Amino acid sequence: MLDDSDEIHPLFHGAPQTTEFKKLRKRIVRQTREAVEQYGMIERDAKWLVCLSGGKDSYTLLAVLHELKWRGLLPVELLACNLDQGQPGFPATVLPEFLEKMGVPNRIEFQDTYSIVMDKVPAGRTYCALCSRLRRGNLYRIAREEGCTAVVLGHHRDDILETFFMNLFHGSRLATMPPKLVNEEGDLFLYRPLAHVAEEDCDKFARAMNYPIIPCDLCGSQDGLQRQQVKQLLDGWEKNAPGRRQKMFKALTNTRPSHLLDPKLFDFAGLTLNPKQDDEDGIPDLR
Repeated sequence: MLDDSDEIHPLFHGAPQTTEFKKLRKRIVRQTREAVEQYGMIERDAKWLVCLSGGKDSYTLLAVLHELKWRGLLPVELLACNLDQGQPGFPATVLPEFLEKMGVPNRIEFQDTYSIVMDKVPAGRTYCALCSRLRRGNLYRIAREEGCTAVVLGHHRDDILETFFMNLFHGSRLATMPPKLVNEEGDLFLYRPLAHVAEEDCDKFARAMNYPIIPCDLCGSQDGLQRQQVKQLLDGWEKNAPGRRQKMFKALTNTRPSHLLDPKLFDFAGLTLNPKQDDEDGIPDLR
């Protein structure tokens, strides 16, 4: 599919011509397309607000979605959006210049949520929860203003796994980031098309493409975060048993409510026996 034509979206110009990179690119595109189709992300007259933070994951998301659209495999309108949250030292010109150079329709929005986070979060506490809520609220507002039907995020397979274990260890529940959901107001979808893509592949892809990566200096500067601890745990498992992450992710798509313990998902109290029928002579079959 990807090598049938010399035409290529500008986001892929300069891509390495190595066999290894071509396999990587094909794998990411295939997995993204599978997630889009499997979770029913394409709705009629769709317009997606594609969130671009400047990290490796969001660059990968942007490139792959535009590649799929370029080839007629994603019939939706795409609008890239970066929310500048006012963090000191944020290189505000990097993303606008990159998007302009690549010919990607975009909206750059400035909202100083950084000051709010720093004011509201006590010293020593993590910023992620409040920062995420403020960011999400602004993205929903922008999506409505732009007439978008969905907000699209760059969370990948490893984000989903880490969230599952954070909920397991700290929230006492079996839950994670779903690939598709509806917001509380019921007027917007939230999609994660990279749900099947490994973080390692996003990292290799963005670095090979030499995209101008912008690190997060807010939450990324804090030590001892629960997510970092879970990531280290998963790294250890993967090192000892390569492929463990993919097996665990596969398990999230293969749940059996009858073999868990939640009576809200399975009617344990309503289970009944189904004894063998008596023989025609009225004598029970004791075999």
